[in-house]
Amino acid sequence: MKVLVILLTLAVGLSQAKPYYGALTGKLIDYINSINTTWKAGVNFEGVSVKYVKGLCGALKEDPSKKLPVKVHPLNVLLPDTFDARQQWPNCPTIKEVRDQASCGSCWAFGAVEAMSDRYCIASNGQVNVHVSAEDLLCCCGFQCGDGCNGGFPSGAWEYWVNTGLVSGGQYGTKQGCSPYTLPHCDHHVSGKYQPCGDIVPTPKCVKSCEEGYNVTYENDKHFGSTSYAVSSDVNQIMTEIYKNGPVEAAFTVYADFPSYKSGVYQHESGEALGGHAIKILGWGTEDNTPYWLVANSWNEDWGDQVFFKILRGKDECGIEGQVVAGTPKM
Repeated sequence: MKVLVILLTLAVGLSQAKPYYGALTGKLIDYINSINTTWKAGVNFEGVSVKYVKGLCGALKEDPSKKLPVKVHPLNVLLPDTFDARQQWPNCPTIKEVRDQASCGSCWAFGAVEAMSDRYCIASNGQVNVHVSAEDLLCCCGFQCGDGCNGGFPSGAWEYWVNTGLVSGGQYGTKQGCSPYTLPHCDHHVSGKYQPCGDIVPTPKCVKSCEEGYNVTYENDKHFGSTSYAVSSDVNQIMTEIYKNGPVEAAFTVYADFPSYKSGVYQHESGEALGGHAIKILGWGTEDNTPYWLVANSWNEDWGDQVFFKILRGKDECGIEGQVVAGTPKM
């Protein structure tokens, strides 16, 4: 009798368990769309391997001994239920900009320079508009930041900004600033207007000079931060930091279902961990009674909701609330 009870218990447990599907499969997409979850899936990656997607997830696990000091805000601000930095600071164009890390695990650098660029504009009331160079950070930070296209540390990026400074530089082909990104846009996902992405590429060489035609020297184009810090994992602390100072960089674990995100509020439902990924959080809100963070990715505009996505807020979903970093620009 006891054996029968045990077998029945196991059978019930197995029937309630979520099925496992590998990344980039139609079965996974069908499963997500068949359950009563908070988001919808679709085909975002065609003709690429899971190894390639893992290569895009370049946020390396931080050494606890090298973590930045934690900044704690007095919680004396009445925070709105919904906040979008694009609407709060409409005269800061970098906040709404879509960037593409190309075939390189440089998300750690992109999440950092995107938030840094936004913060110069916000701190200056729209008077300073600069694209902080992902190229300069990716190629010249060295071991302090990790291993370039093979992954890096968000905290190292913000420390490098304070200690060494970063030059200006826009996206590939823009000719903006001293050191624009040298890796071309590519179609990570469905067939679009760019060339298909290839394998993850080696890190470009560090070039400490501005591109031809730029009228400022590399050293004179440096932009510095005055402070760098981690933000407490408390939800109200993260919201207060964004509300007061602008978007932040965060990292989270990418599971096999995330690459297929199309709309709604993402939460992990199926599949194995693919790696750590760094992004920019620019706001928050609630959709169909589900609280979310509003996030910008760096996989070009063909992914997700034109590169933006929402992820469950308040539950440290995939570790996103425990890995937030930011800093103050030196004006």
